[in-house]
Amino acid sequence: MHQQTAIIIAGPTAAGKTELAIRIARQLDTEIISADARQCYRELNIGVARPAPEELAAVPHHFIASHGITERINAAVFEQFALREAERILRDREHVVLCGGTGLYLRAFCEGMDDMPEVPEEIRMTVEAMYQAEGLQALQAAVAFEDPRFAQDGAMDNPARIIRALSFVRATGRSIRTFQRRQPAARPFRIIKLLVDRPRAELYDRINRRVTYMMEEGLWEEAEGLFTHRSLQALQTVGYRELFDHMEGRCTREAAVDLIRQHTRNYAKRQLTWFQKETGMKVFHPGQFDEIMKYLASQGI
Repeated sequence: MHQQTAIIIAGPTAAGKTELAIRIARQLDTEIISADARQCYRELNIGVARPAPEELAAVPHHFIASHGITERINAAVFEQFALREAERILRDREHVVLCGGTGLYLRAFCEGMDDMPEVPEEIRMTVEAMYQAEGLQALQAAVAFEDPRFAQDGAMDNPARIIRALSFVRATGRSIRTFQRRQPAARPFRIIKLLVDRPRAELYDRINRRVTYMMEEGLWEEAEGLFTHRSLQALQTVGYRELFDHMEGRCTREAAVDLIRQHTRNYAKRQLTWFQKETGMKVFHPGQFDEIMKYLASQGI
């Protein structure tokens, strides 16, 4: 018998992960667990590039539209969710596919999460209130002063990550980085990692065209319907923040759309930087389906 395997399909936004994951899952007669930190929210659709209904119908997907925007979802929640689903799927199948661009979620699934103290809700809410009142620069300045270790190598343009780090240091008096040195957890299946990538010009062109398509499909209207919830963690994300800024009179609509394109390209670059540091990643262009299947076959799939 072949060893049970989790096949990771990682990569930057707009690289073509979803289509590839569906093709692989259909070829292997299995299901897909999404590893996307925003597609799990029921209320978010266009702005998070949720797979189309026909894609979701082609292969069973999990962690898609599975939670509400008021729920506190993080890598630890995802780890437990994904492990439960993987265990269920692997009862009857040899393989399961995980697909997404949230590197921390994929790492949590593969290696487990650090055992970290709980942060009191009132501290987190105070930090989030500061972000809403004073903006990202105030957050960056605060965390640079209070947790320079995080500021040195953390995601300093990611509000959710900064809020977490700043809340943590205020609650514990210690950098969040001091709790991030655990040994990888053992998993009852092996893991094969594929990194989907494209030439930069090709990827950035796809991102720019995707943003245009999102606006044509109703991203503005979707963001407008979520405006009253804009302070929620789930909405501190590219595609919504920029439109909320326009709705609050901080920029024109055209400037907001241009910023979505720019920030999405920046995000894709950060994703690639993260994944290129991960061990065991085999890089493919998403169009190399035959080569990918040959590689998986060489790994005993």
